[in-house]
Amino acid sequence: MFQQFKNIDSAFQLTRVLSIIALAGSIILNVSLAYIDYKEDKDRENRVYVIANGKLFEAFAEDRGRYWPIEIKDHVESFHHDFFTIEPDWDDIVKGINKALYLADNSAANEYSNLKESGYYNSFVSANARQVVEHDKVEINMDVSPWHFKYTGRLVIKRSTTEVARSLITEGTLKIVKPTDNNPHGLKIGNWRILENKDVSLSK
Repeated sequence: MFQQFKNIDSAFQLTRVLSIIALAGSIILNVSLAYIDYKEDKDRENRVYVIANGKLFEAFAEDRGRYWPIEIKDHVESFHHDFFTIEPDWDDIVKGINKALYLADNSAANEYSNLKESGYYNSFVSANARQVVEHDKVEINMDVSPWHFKYTGRLVIKRSTTEVARSLITEGTLKIVKPTDNNPHGLKIGNWRILENKDVSLSK
């Protein structure tokens, strides 16, 4: 009988040891999984996404400063493309302008109003003409606040019998805002003005 109790006690102790080992293993496993989840969350927080030429690039938050020139260039070129690309259709014109105005402040809306009042857009619709934008360069000064840019490009106006090229130079400032679907870079153009928009060549 004594031997039987001794065996039961040994079995109980073994069961207790195994339970402790299982509990400790479970705690270690849960802590490890929690740490892995925490580390992955922190890594996700430190990632940012840079859009350039319509492509999405992944970067780390602490390195984003290196990508600002790329983002600024893409933002400025996208704005000018949307603002100055004109088809002989009012719906297309308004659609492009609305896209551009998400990227800039009221200074761009004021320029649009001035062009509209002068009959600039109506001349394309009535003549069945198109205007396309060719980018040249974007000069950026990030040593001032807010950042300053100068855009240089060319407008090509295509009519049925002629093609006119115009030089285009604009300037403005940039500030950081919250990114949105309509403004993925999270930048806003301000104090925008057209410095030059004149004919440079005519072809038939």
